[in-house]
Amino acid sequence: MKVTGVGHAIPPTGDTAPVLMALAGQPNVGKSTLFNLLTGLNQHVGNWPGKTVERKEGTFTFNGRVYRLVDLPGTYSLTANSAEEVIAREFIIRERPDVVVAMVDAAILERSLYLVAELLCLSAPVVVGLNMIDVARQEGMEIEPDVLAAALGVPVVPMVATKNQGVRELLETVDRLVSGAIPYAPKTPRIRADHREVLERIGELVAGYVPEPYPPDWVAMKLLEGDRAVTAMMQESMGDRWEAVHDVLRAHDDALVAVAGGRYEWIGRMVRAAVTRPRAGQIGLTERLDRWATHPLWGLLLLTVILGLTFWLTYAIGAPLQDLLDTYLVGGLAALVGGWLSGAPTWLHGLVVDGVIGGAGSVLTFLPILVIFFAVMGMLEDIGYMARAAYVMDSFMHLMGLHGKSFLPLFLGFGCNVPAVLGTRVIESRRARLLTIILSPLIPCTARMAVVAFLAPAFFGSAATLVSWGLVLLSLLVLALSGVLINKTMFRGRRAAFIMELPLYHLPNWRTIGLLVWQRSLAFIRKAGTLILVVSVVIWALSTLPYGEIETSFLARIGRWLEPVGRPLGFDWRLMVALLTSFIAKENSIATLGVLFGSGEDVGLADTLARTFPMPTGLAFLVVQMLFIPCVATVAAIRQETGGWRWTLFSLGLLMLISWGVGWLAFRLLMLLSL
Repeated sequence: MKVTGVGHAIPPTGDTAPVLMALAGQPNVGKSTLFNLLTGLNQHVGNWPGKTVERKEGTFTFNGRVYRLVDLPGTYSLTANSAEEVIAREFIIRERPDVVVAMVDAAILERSLYLVAELLCLSAPVVVGLNMIDVARQEGMEIEPDVLAAALGVPVVPMVATKNQGVRELLETVDRLVSGAIPYAPKTPRIRADHREVLERIGELVAGYVPEPYPPDWVAMKLLEGDRAVTAMMQESMGDRWEAVHDVLRAHDDALVAVAGGRYEWIGRMVRAAVTRPRAGQIGLTERLDRWATHPLWGLLLLTVILGLTFWLTYAIGAPLQDLLDTYLVGGLAALVGGWLSGAPTWLHGLVVDGVIGGAGSVLTFLPILVIFFAVMGMLEDIGYMARAAYVMDSFMHLMGLHGKSFLPLFLGFGCNVPAVLGTRVIESRRARLLTIILSPLIPCTARMAVVAFLAPAFFGSAATLVSWGLVLLSLLVLALSGVLINKTMFRGRRAAFIMELPLYHLPNWRTIGLLVWQRSLAFIRKAGTLILVVSVVIWALSTLPYGEIETSFLARIGRWLEPVGRPLGFDWRLMVALLTSFIAKENSIATLGVLFGSGEDVGLADTLARTFPMPTGLAFLVVQMLFIPCVATVAAIRQETGGWRWTLFSLGLLMLISWGVGWLAFRLLMLLSL
C-alpha cells in the first residue's frame, strides 16, 4: 500500500474521478499535521470564495486511488456563529464529499465529540480519527476504539499523527468505506425527550419548503437551535407560511438547551462505554506543567524567558548567517556580475548591480533570521504553549480594556502584522476587536526586526543586542500606553470577559513545523523576487533619471521635498525616501538604501551608513521604523476588518504621530547624552 503526496499528484486513470475527502475537527486536534503528512508539498493555500478564511487543499494517492483532500476550517460546532462554521457545513452539504474524516483529540474526547455529533446528522459518511492517543495515555486515560466505534456506529481509528502512527490504517478504513466494503450506520444523537414532539412539528411545517440540498431533519433541528443563517433561509423560502413555524419556535425558546442537552447525553454514553479515566488524585503531565506555565507570577517570568530566548537565538544564529550571505552572496554576486557587465552600457550595469542585486539581494540576507523565528514560533504553537501565553497575559491586557484572547493575534504580529489583524476574528466583542486591530501594527514584525538586525550593529556595534531589546520593549510600552489611552478616552474603559480552552501539551511535529517554515520562507522569497524587486528597480530608475546622477535625480527631488519633515530627527532625503518605500514592504527601506548607497564595493552597506549618519540619527531612524505606519498589505487588512476607512485612517494618523514624536525624543535624548 502506498501513499503519494509529496512533490506531485498522480492523476486519476480512465474515467475515475478523485475521491473528495474533507478533513474536519476542532482547533488543535492535529488536522494540519495529518493534512501536511498526506499532501506534503502538493498543496495550495488560498481563501474561500468571498471569505478571508484560509482554504487549504491538496492531493495524494492511496492504493491507486487519487484523493482530493480539503482541510475545513477548525470549528467547535456547525452552528452559524462564525464564518468558519458556515464554511465547514456549507462545504459538506453542498459539495457532498465522499467521506469526512473527523479528527478528535483523545485526551479531551468529550469536547471533541460535540462536532462529531453534528457531522453524523449530515449525509456525508464519517470516519473518526482518534488522534493523540498517546497524550490521553500520558494523562492516565485508556480508550477502547472498537467499543467507541460500536457505540458511534462509524469507523474509529486510533492515531498519533505526529509520529505517523495509524495514518495508513485510517486511509485503509477510508478506502474500504468509499468502496462500500464497510457498512455505514451512524447512531446519531436525539433531542431531549421533552422536545421531540416539537421537533416533529417543526419538521412537518417545513416539509416541502427546504431548499436543496439541505436535509429537512437537519434544518428542523437548526431552527430549534436558533441558527441565524438557516432561519433566514427558511423565512425566505416559506414566505407567509413561516409565521406558523415562528409561533412554535417562540413558544419553545428554551429548545436550544434541549438540543445541546441531547447531544451531551449522547456524548456521555459514548465516553462511559469506551473510556477508562485515571484513578482519583492522579495528576497528568499537563496539570503539572500548568502549575508553572499559568501561574500569575512564574507564568509571566516563563513567558519573558521564552521570548528572550527566541530573540537571542534568532540573532545569535541568524545574524552571523546574514553577514555571510551579505558578504559572499550579495557582495560576491555583485562583483561577479559587475565584471561580466564591464563592457555593457552604464544603465544596464547599474540596473543589475545596484537595482536588482543591491536592492532585492540585500533583502534576501534576512532569510536566516526569518527561518529561525518562524521555526520557534511554529514549535511554541504546536506544543500548545501559545494558549498559556494568552492566559497569563490576561491581567496585563485588561489594563487596555482587552483580555488574554487579544494576546494571540497580537503575538502573531511578531511574525507578520497581516495575520495579526486577521486573527482578531477570534475576539467576540466589536470594541475589543477594533482596539486590537489599531494596536496590532505596533508589534514589531519580522520585517521590521530584520531591518533592526541589519542596522543596529552598524550604528551601535557590540551594544546592538541591547539596543534591539530596547526597541522591542519600547514598541510594547508604546502599545500598552496607547491601548490604555484609547480605551479610557474613546471606549470609556469597558472590559470584556475571557473564556478560552487550554489544549493539552504534546510533542511538536517537526514535519508540520518544517513545512510551515518552508511555506512562509518561500512566500518571503517570492515577495523579494516580485514586489521588492519591482520597487528596487523603480527606486534605481528614479535615482538615475533624468541625468544619471543621484543628486539631481527624480528621487532626490522627492526626498528633498520631504526632508524638512525629517530634519528635526537628523534625517536627510535618503532616509526619508527609505521610510517612504517601506510603506510597500518594510524590507524595502534596506533595499532602497542599498540602491542609493550602491553595492559591490569594498565597504558594505552597513558600514557606509554608520560612517554617513551619526548615532542619534541612527537611533531615531530605528525608532521610527519600529513605530511607523505598517506596510500596504497590513493597511488593506485593517480596512477590510474594520469595514471602512474611518478606523484605518485613524490608525495611520496615530502611528504617524507616535513614530515621529517618539523618534524625535530618542534623537534629542541621545544628542544630550553625547554632549
